[in-house]
Amino acid sequence: MANLYKKDSPFQVYISFKKYLDVLEHIRYNDRLEYRVNYAESLIESTKNFKEIKEGFQDISLLEKNEDLIRLLLADLFPTGLTHNEIKAASIPLSNITFNYTERFKGILKDAGKDFEIELRNITDNEFYVFCCCLILQSYFKKDIKSTIPFYYDIPNNQGIMKHYKITVNSDFTEIYPTEDAKIPPDDVLDMLLENLSDFKLWKKYFPSQSWILKGFTIISLVDCTSEVALSDLKSSMIEIDPENMNPNENLTEIFKSYFDIPKLNFGLMTFNKKEQKLDKLPIYESLLTNHILDFWINTFDEETRKNTFNNLNHNSKPIVVSNVNNLDENVKQLPSFSILKDNNVNSFMVIPIMKDGELLAIMEFTSPITGGFNGLKLKKLEFFTDMVLFSLNRFYFEKNYQIEAIIQREYTTIHDSVVWKFRNEAEKYFTASLGKKMYSLKEISFKTLTPLFGVSDIRASSEKRFNLMLEDLNEQIGHLKDILALTNSESEKFLLALDIFESELNNEIKADTEQRFQRLLREELHPFLQGKLEVRTSREVKSKIKDYFSSVFAQTDLFYNHRKKLDDSITLVNRKLADMLDESQIKAQQIFPHYYERFKSDGVEHNLYIGQTIAPDLHYTSKVVHKLRYWQLKTICKMEHEFQSFKQDLPVPLDFASLIFVYNEKIDIRFRMDEKRFDVDGAYNSYYEIIKKRLDKAHVKDSSERITAPGKITIVYFGMENQKEYLDYISKLQKKGVLQHDVEFLKVEDLQGITGLLALRVSLA
Repeated sequence: MANLYKKDSPFQVYISFKKYLDVLEHIRYNDRLEYRVNYAESLIESTKNFKEIKEGFQDISLLEKNEDLIRLLLADLFPTGLTHNEIKAASIPLSNITFNYTERFKGILKDAGKDFEIELRNITDNEFYVFCCCLILQSYFKKDIKSTIPFYYDIPNNQGIMKHYKITVNSDFTEIYPTEDAKIPPDDVLDMLLENLSDFKLWKKYFPSQSWILKGFTIISLVDCTSEVALSDLKSSMIEIDPENMNPNENLTEIFKSYFDIPKLNFGLMTFNKKEQKLDKLPIYESLLTNHILDFWINTFDEETRKNTFNNLNHNSKPIVVSNVNNLDENVKQLPSFSILKDNNVNSFMVIPIMKDGELLAIMEFTSPITGGFNGLKLKKLEFFTDMVLFSLNRFYFEKNYQIEAIIQREYTTIHDSVVWKFRNEAEKYFTASLGKKMYSLKEISFKTLTPLFGVSDIRASSEKRFNLMLEDLNEQIGHLKDILALTNSESEKFLLALDIFESELNNEIKADTEQRFQRLLREELHPFLQGKLEVRTSREVKSKIKDYFSSVFAQTDLFYNHRKKLDDSITLVNRKLADMLDESQIKAQQIFPHYYERFKSDGVEHNLYIGQTIAPDLHYTSKVVHKLRYWQLKTICKMEHEFQSFKQDLPVPLDFASLIFVYNEKIDIRFRMDEKRFDVDGAYNSYYEIIKKRLDKAHVKDSSERITAPGKITIVYFGMENQKEYLDYISKLQKKGVLQHDVEFLKVEDLQGITGLLALRVSLA
């Protein structure tokens, strides 16, 4: 059995002219006008040898074989006098199979090209299936359903402009009835189905595929609604100008072509930055927009000219429309702006300021190589679009400000998502009081009885490395300076002597102010001396060496920075990768139980977690939460260590890495410090925890000069045997997974200024 639909449907479809032949039969036996009776009788007689025409058929080749007969049969429905005006055809219901076209419809399809295939626009397979079911409800069950789904054909013309046609359908000559296998749902089921239009599976359950017969043909009429559809598409596209959505509509220019009926055009749009009095490009649309005229304004006019231009636009915001640039005033043709137009093949254009409350928000431009492409009538069409541009730009600015606030919140403050609710509660009370003209003092934000978790992944010996690399940079700089000065006259002798003194200090007994005194010599004497040599007659060799020297100088410090920069780049890369890993892993940690989290980057990455009922009062909190997060922390630090080992060899400067976890059982309080805009531990008793954290960094194993931390190992510092047992369980789990080795060390930590009794576990990464 042939399926005349490309999509699945509840129908078996047959092309049939039975209902129309029934109309002719009625005329044959009931009409009083003899010529109409004879006409109907001759049509009926002409179809006697084509039995399928009444019984129904699925072989669409019969349409072409009997094309003349079908045209004769349907002549009353397709008047010859209207064939060059109406866009009309017969069709198989809801399919892309059409026939018996009017001459105008034929011309439209011819312009579209041989390979064009007519199809319904923007309807999914599921929507199509449910729509077919609704036809059954309307036709067979007599349900009063008014279909609101508009159908369109998109057909390009011979210039490549996409034209949009709305389809109206006459279904007088179709009939729908069930097959023997069809289900006949009761009324309550039909009502239930209508309440669940989007439940495709439910509809298919009661109206299985090909369980109903659809027989007949329809008459479709097309109305050109290109402007309306393009306007709707434009509105949808402009609504999508959203900083969060980086997928702009790449068909925007094509939509404008349809809307203005211009086969070649470019569209540009820039927002106006009122504060800086300049135009800004929209980053998400930058690759799609072409700003010939606006780019010229940005790149060519000086600041004063631009300012005057924008002031004029604020006072006289009329659009500029030029239908033919060749008709411009001769004085205008002498300006650089006219050359820009001709160089970019712009022969017609519009520039439209977008204003709100008398202030400039943005400027649009439309350009075309087609002379006469734009005119006053095209500008008139933009009136229907301007309000949507205003709405879109207002939304863009709102979203932009919202995203900027979010970035500030994320990057520059420490108000973590888990505690924002408490800040919001206070802000809401303040706002409510202000509405009622009442005074309200914002209360201090604090969280009590929290369990802290602290971890640090530290880059070992970074200060020592930085000092040694500084010596390399300064010695190299002194060497370059000596080479240059040796080629100059006797004026340089005092500088050579000074450089010898600094070189001796650097390599023998460096002083606290050696670097600062060297900088002062460079800034106040040596560099001005060398700059002077570039401005007077000096040998080419000396000038070349001086230029090479200055290309190596870091402008902010007047010092060579190459070796230290490699170290800083290495530390930055390590910190960024490991901090990103920690932040990503934090998403899972927050799912265990919401907690306050902060991390810091210096020469390594350290992090703090504070867990307790007061941070998430609506959730059930037990000691198991702390155990789960402690295990999460150990796993995460192990993962960070493994990641470091994977890219360690690619660093510009070789680095070592050591990680430490501090386990603290006592509860602490944290308070938001308004002056620093961050949380900190609250109270003298809680500060003991902070003191221990700071002193652990350089702590040694008791009665030893060995540091408690070591590269390639995880160190866990704690007070009691209870913690030791807990972490040995965690270590055992990770050993079984092949993350840690079986070489656990049990250490005592040296006494740290009033802090005694600290113990440590140390274990190597696998």
